[in-house]
Amino acid sequence: MKQRIELTVENRTTGKHFSRSLRKEKKIPAVIYGAMENANVFVNENDVLKYHTRAYENALFNLKSGDAKANGKVVLMKSVDIHPLSRRPVHVDFFALDLTKNVRLSVEVRLEGKPIGLAEGGLLNQVIRQVEIECLPTEIPEFFTIDVSHLTLGTSVHVSDLKISEKMKMLSAPELTLAVVNKAEDEVAAAATPAADAAAAAPAAGGKAAPGAKAAAAPKADDKKAAPAKDAKK
Repeated sequence: MKQRIELTVENRTTGKHFSRSLRKEKKIPAVIYGAMENANVFVNENDVLKYHTRAYENALFNLKSGDAKANGKVVLMKSVDIHPLSRRPVHVDFFALDLTKNVRLSVEVRLEGKPIGLAEGGLLNQVIRQVEIECLPTEIPEFFTIDVSHLTLGTSVHVSDLKISEKMKMLSAPELTLAVVNKAEDEVAAAATPAADAAAAAPAAGGKAAPGAKAAAAPKADDKKAAPAKDAKK
């Protein structure tokens, strides 16, 4: 069974004033939804900072609370809103799980081994870093691994090459490329193309456009006012 992490949450009063007061005390407003009646709670900021990392992605949390409705519930930390300036968490969404029902989620893919193609002048490019699966909460893997040591120049591995448990269902398309070994010069050319296009489109000395480049259209005045910034969740 997947290991669970104990996490303390407590009920809170809703409203911007109360939410601001909680944040000053380093307590983060949160909501629990899913396989239970929605509940407004708060969680310690230090816990959010600790567990909102790749190492704890898709971790199962066992809630500890004075509220019987939330106490003992198993949840995922579904999302964390971050303040754009302070970079501190301002709100957390917890998804309550029914351990008897499948959930859909994304899982990290890690590459193992050194491709043969690197000795042939190639570069390894990981195209997809996560795949989507469906499984029971107790079967959620920490990550998937795939061996790329056999890859030569121009060869690749795909979603269909991943080995998954019979208790899981792969939702990502099997033909999607996970990683490929390309020629080094192809990678350099691909990276240089945007820069070359930008240089061609830039005006030459004297204000004239470079030969073959189309003149950029003058930007149109925007009569619409900028949309107000989205308020933090209560």
